[in-house]
Amino acid sequence: MSSVVISGNTSGAITLSAPDVSGTNTATLPAATGTVMVSGNMPAFSAYADATTQTLANTTYTKILFQTEEFDTNNNFASSRFTPTVAGYYQVNSQLLFPALAGLTCLVAIYKNGADFKEGTRTAIAAASSGGVYVSALVYCNGSTDYIEIYGQQASGISQNLAGGNNQFLNYFQASMVRSA
Repeated sequence: MSSVVISGNTSGAITLSAPDVSGTNTATLPAATGTVMVSGNMPAFSAYADATTQTLANTTYTKILFQTEEFDTNNNFASSRFTPTVAGYYQVNSQLLFPALAGLTCLVAIYKNGADFKEGTRTAIAAASSGGVYVSALVYCNGSTDYIEIYGQQASGISQNLAGGNNQFLNYFQASMVRSA
């Protein structure tokens, strides 16, 4: 393995090592100060609800359960909660699908540290179709104690189930680091 050492007059030395693989490896560093991120330390995950039916009480925020992971690059997703261990800004997305019920109003929200942080679409569903609600926001997480969860709410006058099915297209939760802190 070969190394390149760049010496600075006040900042010490930086050692760069080329991996033991053939070919050319190029890293382009920006002309800016701060942390340089590489894909290996930028957490991302995608999870969705399995076929288990989840009931939401009338006009009560309910934590949504996402039992199936599609991927989790840094093992930061567990028990339907995303707890990133790298401080930074995260793009968070979620969708919930509600059954076709005339007049049903439904909502999806991003919760940060147990409190409502950003709310997504609030939809009144027509009788003829199911209704999907979506939320997307950029969320800062400190990398140690902050966590993100998804909550849903419906106002039909009675308890209702989310539209079911073991399908990553219906009810999902995703996050990906966009930039370090």
